[in-house]
Amino acid sequence: MKFTKMQGIGNDYVYVDCTRENPIADPAALSRKISDRHFGIGSDGLVMILRSDRADFRMRMFNADGSEAEMCGNASRCVGKYVYERGLTDQTELTLETGAGIKQLSLKVEEGKVRSVTVDMGAPALSAAQIPVQLETVDGAEQVISQPLTVAGREFPITCVSMGNPHCVVFLEEVEHWSIEQWGPSIEFHPAFPQRTNTEFAQIIDREHIRMRVWERGSGETWACGTGACGTLVAAALNGLTERRATLRLNGGELQIEWKKDTGHVLMTGPAEFVFDGEIDIE
Repeated sequence: MKFTKMQGIGNDYVYVDCTRENPIADPAALSRKISDRHFGIGSDGLVMILRSDRADFRMRMFNADGSEAEMCGNASRCVGKYVYERGLTDQTELTLETGAGIKQLSLKVEEGKVRSVTVDMGAPALSAAQIPVQLETVDGAEQVISQPLTVAGREFPITCVSMGNPHCVVFLEEVEHWSIEQWGPSIEFHPAFPQRTNTEFAQIIDREHIRMRVWERGSGETWACGTGACGTLVAAALNGLTERRATLRLNGGELQIEWKKDTGHVLMTGPAEFVFDGEIDIE
């Protein structure tokens, strides 16, 4: 099987062009195999690029543990770069079918190379039922905004958002030395989240800058999460901590996120890069 490894600010996946390769019989098992950083290729998961009868292309993505995710912002940008630079399209405005619906991609191209991609991530879902999160909120509020969640004897104020996949955002005074390996899994598997959750630990730098670390559902701490960055900006704006546009600094780099007031959609802009091509025996 031929593959391409790509990364978006350090969020790395193995990409397989299923418009040219044979179908993958068991993508969940393959994702577990290739994601291993000691015995496999090493990645945060597997992304399959497919044809679509609803959009220009379709993306399916699997986490390192084999679970299928609805959406990944960094992977969406990489798919945009892949299909353009590998000659699958000559269009700079694309539609991409995902498990969270159809997303619009705008490619910034210079001298035949995709320098950055803006993804219209759609409108965030904010009601507890949509995310989903099962939590008894203060005053019976429908939205989970700065609501208390008790985890392993400690109470956290959480704000929950869905960007097509569930996110739980925790604002802290400082995140660089935060014990993410301790608290990430405890929140991911908390019974309040029936589908588990991605968890963002965020520090407000100023009203236009946020530092964020992410514990991704099914993958652990990753260097970046596009949907997580979007969810964090929405959560910060809902809590009055930032404007509706900010730069988010993740372990692997920066993303520009804007929550449009007129449409309610969230726009994410950032880079995408090829790492290497290869071939692996999947038998």
